[in-house]
Amino acid sequence: MDFTDDAFVLSARAHGDTGVVVELLTAEHGRRAAYVAGGASRKMKPFLQAGARVTADYRARTSDHLGSARLEPVGEGPSALFDDPMALTGLAAAAAVAQGSLPEREPHPGAFLAFEALMGAFILPDVWPAIFVRFEAGLLEDLGFGLDLSRCAVTGTMDDLIWVSPRTGRAVSRDAGAPYADKLLTLPPFMLGAQAGLGEGDVGAGLALTGHFLEQFVFHPQNKPIPPARVWMLDKLGEAGRL
Repeated sequence: MDFTDDAFVLSARAHGDTGVVVELLTAEHGRRAAYVAGGASRKMKPFLQAGARVTADYRARTSDHLGSARLEPVGEGPSALFDDPMALTGLAAAAAVAQGSLPEREPHPGAFLAFEALMGAFILPDVWPAIFVRFEAGLLEDLGFGLDLSRCAVTGTMDDLIWVSPRTGRAVSRDAGAPYADKLLTLPPFMLGAQAGLGEGDVGAGLALTGHFLEQFVFHPQNKPIPPARVWMLDKLGEAGRL
């Protein structure tokens, strides 16, 4: 069980006097926990923050044992966001959602790429909340619970899709869904394609949509709540009028 892979740090917790256990999202080997010797040192702490990109040299006796890793930092990582508390709130939420939803030791390269795209968007204050929605939609798809937004679940039409069934995750057109509007989830246009603009309330609708399915299909079956860091992010975006 030895490999070297690109990775993002999702979290780190103290283990013993000088070590830490990190949760990594790797490019080819999924989510991995690993012991990092000396990780509590002042030198290593900066690149053990959530969102830090590293090269991980991972070793474990067997697939069931906690492995160990040597980490080398790549780029400046989350330090570029230290002057933007809102972006750091989003980063903490993304790391918590990824860590809580992805099974350990199961390859999910799509999730890695989605996290990578979101990390690149955090420097754009007006953009990253919408990219966060796409990140969560990508996680759902990678886990096998992808939303079907291609056509209306009732009529098959590809036009005027404005709702999603909260039970099936399939899109519903305006006319077909009108009698059930109070029971359907709003589908913001930007989730249908990059060409659509971002309107008032769209980010909030998108986060409500992905949050519903993350809770229904991912966290509830594990008897887990939606991560508190995500709830905190929603509160802060709401206070800032960005939902």
